[in-house]
Amino acid sequence: MSRRVDLNSDVGESFGRWELGDDDAMLRIVSSANVACGFHAGDPLTLRRTCATAVEHDVAIGAQVGYRDLAGFGRRFVDVAPDDLTADVLYQLGALEAMARVAGTAVRYVKPHGALYNTAVHHEGQAQAVVDAVVAYDATLPLLGLPGSALLAAGERAGLRTVREAFADRAYTPEATLVSRREPGAVLHDPDEVAARVLQMVTEGTVVAVDGSVVAVECDSVCTHGDSPGAVAMAEAVRARLVEADVEVRAFV
Repeated sequence: MSRRVDLNSDVGESFGRWELGDDDAMLRIVSSANVACGFHAGDPLTLRRTCATAVEHDVAIGAQVGYRDLAGFGRRFVDVAPDDLTADVLYQLGALEAMARVAGTAVRYVKPHGALYNTAVHHEGQAQAVVDAVVAYDATLPLLGLPGSALLAAGERAGLRTVREAFADRAYTPEATLVSRREPGAVLHDPDEVAARVLQMVTEGTVVAVDGSVVAVECDSVCTHGDSPGAVAMAEAVRARLVEADVEVRAFV
């Protein structure tokens, strides 16, 4: 029996005349799409078109919820009160659900974006606020996040299905967390190197950290960022390497 893994990417992040990434090409490669919800990126028409394209290629739609920070692309920490954050996440879920429904599908999972994702690794209050929103909206929705994070721990306590995520094109610390984008070498760009790393993570459960140590990673889904230079070529290389190794690429939902 072959191994199986989900391949996801961040899409729907263009805004007006400002275009980011090649969503049409990426949605032909991945099995799940983390679609922006308008707070960190994405305008309504972009979101509607992205959902329609995802349906066309049988790609699962997930709500990528983030801080209300268009100017900072959701990559800046916001010290938002838990009740406000829960309401913000609910608002974003509702917005994307409308676009998904019109396209003939539904939001099928939730993943925080950017600074909210990283904050929810260790910030118990914000992690719980995200979980509270998912439980209130639809407790059957899976929650995608970093293994060992406060977010997934809170999700498990609340009875949510939690899905462990690894990152194809991001460097790891010896603690199995992501190297900050402010640090050199945080984002990887060589498609062959990235594809080899992903195969190692999926088949061996390990990755080489920035200090050269080998650390354990657990993943049900692998993210390849859609906004990186050469993102499509990288995603193609990752998928090809997985298929060659008899790893089935399929959505986790």
